[in-house]
Amino acid sequence: MGARCVAAARQYPRLPLWVPAVLDRPASEIERCLALFGTDEEVPAPRRLTAGPLSAELIGGNLRNIRFAGREVIRAVSYVVRDKDWGTYAPRLENLAVAEDADGFTVSYDATCHGAKGERLAYRATIRATGDGLSFEAEAVPEQDFLTNRCGFTILHPIVGVAGRAVEVEHVDGSVEHAVLPDLIDPYQPFKAMRAITHEVMPGVTATCRMEGDSFEMEDQRNWTDASYKTYVRPLALPWPYAMPAGVMNRQAVRLSIEAAPGAVAVAAEASPEVSIQIGEAIGAVPRFGLVLAPGEAEATLAHIGRLTEIAPQLLLCPFDPTAGHGAAELVALARIARQQPAEVALECVAPCERPLADEFAELAEQVAQAGLVLDAIAVSPSVDRGSTPPGSVWPDCPPLDEVYVAARRAFPSLALGGGMFSYFTELNRKRPPTEKLDFVTHCTCPIVHDADDRSVMQSLEALPFVLRSARAIIGADKPYRVGPSTIGMRHNPYGSRTMPNPYERRITMTGRDPRQRGLFAAAWMIGYAARLAAAGVASFTGAALTGDFGLIEADGAVRPAFHAARMLAAMAGWDALDCRSSAEDRVLALAARGPDGERALLLANITGETQAVRLPFGVRAAVLDETTLAGARGGALPAEAPLDGPLELRPYAIARVTG
Repeated sequence: MGARCVAAARQYPRLPLWVPAVLDRPASEIERCLALFGTDEEVPAPRRLTAGPLSAELIGGNLRNIRFAGREVIRAVSYVVRDKDWGTYAPRLENLAVAEDADGFTVSYDATCHGAKGERLAYRATIRATGDGLSFEAEAVPEQDFLTNRCGFTILHPIVGVAGRAVEVEHVDGSVEHAVLPDLIDPYQPFKAMRAITHEVMPGVTATCRMEGDSFEMEDQRNWTDASYKTYVRPLALPWPYAMPAGVMNRQAVRLSIEAAPGAVAVAAEASPEVSIQIGEAIGAVPRFGLVLAPGEAEATLAHIGRLTEIAPQLLLCPFDPTAGHGAAELVALARIARQQPAEVALECVAPCERPLADEFAELAEQVAQAGLVLDAIAVSPSVDRGSTPPGSVWPDCPPLDEVYVAARRAFPSLALGGGMFSYFTELNRKRPPTEKLDFVTHCTCPIVHDADDRSVMQSLEALPFVLRSARAIIGADKPYRVGPSTIGMRHNPYGSRTMPNPYERRITMTGRDPRQRGLFAAAWMIGYAARLAAAGVASFTGAALTGDFGLIEADGAVRPAFHAARMLAAMAGWDALDCRSSAEDRVLALAARGPDGERALLLANITGETQAVRLPFGVRAAVLDETTLAGARGGALPAEAPLDGPLELRPYAIARVTG
């Protein structure tokens, strides 16, 4: 073991030194990965493949960013195997062969999925591409019965410039449907029993995806803040999990064909290397910033109450779940923290709905009073609504929501009453609450339900405007609207029995322990998220916890990069939010605001792994947090402001505060 790796391990004790690949890498590279992502796991480098005007990226055996003449056609074509809790297997690839020539490219490989309990599924994949299309074929043969919720292809269509546009859908019975992709987010599948779908890429150019081997259907993945419409195999109305029988071949294929009228193809202009920010008039207020305080983190929070004071959040959101054993002791612990800070305290209460509602809420009100917990608001949701009810499933027994809200109001008449979903927008969209009985509506988001790679997580910010606009269509333009807790990690899995364990600190779906929470990545994601909220009139954004897996600080009190992002957002809460546009929202997002004294401030986030040059609309000073200034900021002080002279350079996943 090299001395540099030992030194890195001492500085970053979570570094899994037994991983052979880690031992062969320079300590500086490991340290940079930890600074950016909180993990030593390498970022897989995509291999760009071309076939005339068609290009694609090969990552982990799947295709991403499929373009024709520079225009995005399909966001991804992937062969996906998921377990009974909807966790995604990471296949091991062998015999990978890639060939490129003047006519196109060919890729082939063998892959094996291994489960924690000895489950195993092997498959063979082949990709062939020419200038007017490609095919992706896979054959899977289980050695023994293999239990899965899904095994097969998914195709992701982009959303920007495609939402609300016409498509032609061919169904498995041969019929053809002329329709549009949903603009507001569809709670259920817009199309079922699909064999092919055609959409316009640009004037005179159309793309058709043809699926073979099973019946496919589409879901609106914007429900989960995925920036895509997903066409997937095996209808959700069929039972799951299901067993793939041993020894039985499963063959599937996706074939993409592109048709271009004569003279229609124009190569897309290359993006400007410089990002420009423009600001306009006031469009509302910067949302209040909140932190979630789970009962299990109460003691750790008390031990670092000074850090809570430094952030100065406007909201403290306290989950309380009697079905998980929460009771008087948890309320007492919350009361100790609430007395030491001035933020609004809101109880997020799961209603068991196992006894008369009046009795359950009266008992809770008595416990709150006895604990000395002074609340400002309470949000309530039936226990069964923590689980998702997918299309085709039977809704579980539950009292009507209006009865739940009436009972909660009677028990807590002086508090602001909230409802909605403690899970994700998906569930709010499928079970819409009677908002007239509520003072505010709430839901969360999580960007790693389906994909956990860095690009997909940052692309979830692209879907947020659609989520916010769709939520407003449900709850009304004037109803106070609270978002969160929304973090990269998943706090609760509505789609399975658990969140996924992550002992090796990797990028995996549906885990509550995402290592990027410790890196600059989370700070950039948080600023980018907040930049999307003001235009929708969001009242509050709960974006982290103080401690724990979603925390802003380490166990010893040292701050993570997202601590600085949270403190910036809390400091600007209530300011006039200014209309703020980035010329490249896929690279840099910005939030501009004007304070009570007329001071203007601009928060910037580089949401890419590349350095970006940003031309600013104002500013004479900037405080920048990046990989070069991070070490000095772990004590809690933001890097000193420096004078601006020309465009501001933002290193990968850097955040900045610009004033003057």
